[in-house]
Amino acid sequence: MVGLRDSFNMMCPCFRTKATGNEFVDPVVNRHKVYVKDVSPAQSVASTEPGSLRSSLRGPHSYSSQDYQAKPPGAEMFTMAELARATGNFNAQNKIGQGGFGMVYKGRLRDGRMVAIKRGKKDAYEQRLSVEFRTEVEMLSQVDHLNLGKLIGYVEEGNERILVVEYVPNGNLGEHLDGTYGKVLDMNTRLDIAIDVAHALTYLHLYADRPIIHRDIKSSNILLTDTYRAKVADFGFSRVGPSTDVGATHVSTQVKGTAGYLDPEYLNTYQLNTKSDVYSFGILLVEIFTGRRPIELKRPSDERVTVRWAFRKFVEGKVSDILDPKLEKTPAALSIIERLAELAFACSAPTKADRPSMKKAAEVLWEIRKDYLVEHQKEVKVKAERSESIRMESARSEMSADAQAALHQTSNRRRPW
Repeated sequence: MVGLRDSFNMMCPCFRTKATGNEFVDPVVNRHKVYVKDVSPAQSVASTEPGSLRSSLRGPHSYSSQDYQAKPPGAEMFTMAELARATGNFNAQNKIGQGGFGMVYKGRLRDGRMVAIKRGKKDAYEQRLSVEFRTEVEMLSQVDHLNLGKLIGYVEEGNERILVVEYVPNGNLGEHLDGTYGKVLDMNTRLDIAIDVAHALTYLHLYADRPIIHRDIKSSNILLTDTYRAKVADFGFSRVGPSTDVGATHVSTQVKGTAGYLDPEYLNTYQLNTKSDVYSFGILLVEIFTGRRPIELKRPSDERVTVRWAFRKFVEGKVSDILDPKLEKTPAALSIIERLAELAFACSAPTKADRPSMKKAAEVLWEIRKDYLVEHQKEVKVKAERSESIRMESARSEMSADAQAALHQTSNRRRPW
């Protein structure tokens, strides 16, 4: 990162937001480059040498090569009667969410399985929703990975479009970062979640039958289990990526996604590739360690686009200021925040050539997490030693007080009067 902060004066204009009568904040970061060395295409596809993704991600949150093989699960066909029974006739008490596709309900199938049931809207946008429905069925039936929401089945009857997917009981990442559930995600959990998402995207880009571009990576599409494992959901905008066999570098398509997470190069050229997901992941990573949404209109004008605000703090040497205030600024957290920021800014570089692959981003994240755990264990040890020292000192004080009391009693017994 040599010269990064020195270049801030030249780069300052890219953080200025023009205001009009109706305030509009452009979510696109126009100019910032932080480089992470990438691997060669040959390595990114087939490397199994020490230091590659498959060998370096061993541990409690790593996977074997079997996890990177697409195994179509075989979607089940349900009837409307079955799903009406599972949801109490789509009772409002069983509603657990709402998205662009429609309402999401919690349900229990006849065999006892808990599922999430996504019922498509029946309105003027039915044709668009039908396309999203078929896309999600097609994409989810091709993939099988621990960190991807699993398709169980679907219904397509008349004007009904319903997806039956794995039920993930602990809400989504955005809700947890907002404090909806009253519990603050600690740094270790946030790193685990980021690594899970990176694994899921690496699988989609490299190890599915054909590259799959999710196209809508955002915190509300990251579902969390009871043990805070992340599952990437909502494949309605997904596209099959360019065929590397014929040397294609992108697919040309209309822009779809969510403001604030959208790849600016894709936005300008309509050329979609796997690095578009990398950009969205970079924005998500900023969101994870700052606790701020990509666009926050209620903040001062120079803080409304979170990645611009965070980058400005970074080049000013005030990187600790961007850490989520709900997080304790421990030495372990402060020891990695600069590297996390560097990776996030590299992923969200304005052009795809300056972004790492998801595979490389996952490797860097794994190293950051490993170093964080080392520092965290040191902190735990120091705290334990300090607590033991305080306990011993307290015990000595109590013993001294008891000894003085005993001496006083003995002295009183010896007095003749």
